[in-house]
Amino acid sequence: MICCGQPMITEKWDALGQVCETCHECGKVKHPGCGRMIGPFRCCSVVCGDCLELMKQLPDGCVDFIFTDPPFGHNNNNGDLIHQREAALGRLPPGVNPPVGRPIANDGPEANELVRAAFRDFKRLLREGGCCCCCGGGGGPDPQFARWSLWLDEALGFKHMVVWDKGPMGMGWHYRRSYETVLVGMKPGGPCKWYDTSDRVENIIRNIPKIIPQADDHPTPKPRALVEHFIKLHSTDGDIVLDPFMGHGTTGEAAVKLGRHFLGFEISPEYCEFARKRIALVEAQPSLFEKKPEQANLYAGDLLAGLERMVDGVSSAAVEKAGK
Repeated sequence: MICCGQPMITEKWDALGQVCETCHECGKVKHPGCGRMIGPFRCCSVVCGDCLELMKQLPDGCVDFIFTDPPFGHNNNNGDLIHQREAALGRLPPGVNPPVGRPIANDGPEANELVRAAFRDFKRLLREGGCCCCCGGGGGPDPQFARWSLWLDEALGFKHMVVWDKGPMGMGWHYRRSYETVLVGMKPGGPCKWYDTSDRVENIIRNIPKIIPQADDHPTPKPRALVEHFIKLHSTDGDIVLDPFMGHGTTGEAAVKLGRHFLGFEISPEYCEFARKRIALVEAQPSLFEKKPEQANLYAGDLLAGLERMVDGVSSAAVEKAGK
């Protein structure tokens, strides 16, 4: 943002743990978000902290949709096969030999109780008929997706399991992993918030390939197209989307692109900063389909002129035919 003729400097953190921009000339501070508040937090912002503690501060029924990708509890990228493969391909941060992995916070056995507690919060935070889409693992040997499905049903109400066919075969030996699950829960008390009108939405998602993370990425990123798919199905313009495990910001990015409000929680300061920068870039991009008023008027004039030419052409042809 420009103030006093120069860019504002990103350097201050407010009392909510959210980054602010400051003008060195006049001292003006620009807070993040769209100006609305969701409880104590600024809407359309990423807050750094423990999501269970932060969700306690939100009022009941304050969000329309939840999309999230929690840690699976598999110690991903922390001495596992993925860690070894990324080290061999040079995709881990340089400077340490042997290369350290990129472990995710709370990605050990503690992930299970974390997710189970989060499901209970989701029921309180969602509006009636609102849905939660939670990414889960695929296959085994740990039946994590089955366990989470039961907990989601217990806390909120299980609606469906969607299979994301994420492309070429993945890691492993027997039954190499080629899919993940997205568990869908729905808060009872009202009709499901469902905005598809085609009646052709399957429970298998194809043609959205997985992302191979680079050294500066989150180790388990989800494609924006995948997030957009569910946001379109379960929310509409102006709705509020919550992601309590925001990672590097894909849910916020997708929400902004689709005209939704969002709130993200992320425990890692590094990924919080990464997410804020990504989302700010999206917010700064004008829509390819958005027209200024003068452009809209010009377009309408061109359309009207074209219709008049069509009518004139049909009329001329009719007159000519009648005269024969």
